Amino acid sequence: MTPLLPPLPSATTSRRSALRRVSAAALAGSAAATAGWPLLLRAAPAAAASPPPADPRSHAAPGAEARRTGLPRLITVGGGITEVVYALGAQDQLVGTDTTSLYPAAAQATPKVGYMRQLSAEGLLALRPDALIAGTDAGPPVVLDQLRSAGVRVELVNADHSWGEVGRKVAAVGRASGREAPARELQARLDARWQAVSARVQAARGTGPRVLFVLSHSGSPMVSGEQTAADALIRFIGARNPLAGFKGYRPMTAEAMAQAAPDVILTTTQGLEAIGGEAKFWQRPELALTPAFQRRASAGALVHLDALELLGFGPRLPDVVERLHERVVRA
Repeated sequence: MTPLLPPLPSATTSRRSALRRVSAAALAGSAAATAGWPLLLRAAPAAAASPPPADPRSHAAPGAEARRTGLPRLITVGGGITEVVYALGAQDQLVGTDTTSLYPAAAQATPKVGYMRQLSAEGLLALRPDALIAGTDAGPPVVLDQLRSAGVRVELVNADHSWGEVGRKVAAVGRASGREAPARELQARLDARWQAVSARVQAARGTGPRVLFVLSHSGSPMVSGEQTAADALIRFIGARNPLAGFKGYRPMTAEAMAQAAPDVILTTTQGLEAIGGEAKFWQRPELALTPAFQRRASAGALVHLDALELLGFGPRLPDVVERLHERVVRA
């Protein structure tokens, strides 16, 4: 007999789906956040971090290896920073991560400390960290001061959407985790990879296509101007941002889209899922007069990637730039 109702998703699946949505919104940056779209992220933080249900396959609690070896117990705030911890092999020192820390998959099973701008001192201290590593947009500042007063080392990494930002993340994690030599080795490998990718991008001839990043995690899509992670990525791949006359994000209007005339629309996979897929995306009336809309049947007109991969500026950045360059510029 056919069941009347579909099976309910497991608690783990529901949790991961929710984290992916929240993470994608958080990664968009403060310019978009202040414009009012990610209302989900404005809820009050929990008094204490809530660890996920125990994985029966796991035999060690978060931070158990750190306790055994005497290495620092870490909390990371920022998906790109958490990726560096795993790249250094320091994941056994992790006792907590924020909601943007979703890669690799193992990071989703770590205790979550909430949204990066609404941290709770009580929740953080309950995890007994020795160090917290975060971007300079983490806060509130009073919470970071409380951590310092409690003897927790606070490493803040400035985000300027450059390759240097990745290096600062690697160095900060190396210092905080007690793995400075492995961090230097990792950075050398990443630098070599970045130089190879950059050389390939620079070797491409001609003017790059006009690529516009659209943030569509709510009913009011926004477009990216200058001084955003999306703008930097577009330039890294050898393309042009047609809306470079302002900073941050603005609402996507028909006038703005007609002025931009993008050849390609770049967005996040989570944003595309939130509005119902590609067909729904192209139904937006603002897109009707763009060159991208005219070639919407082409696979290259609308390009999407996971939000953390696209905007996280972690150790995967060289691979992301190379793939987008091949798909968008050389296609």
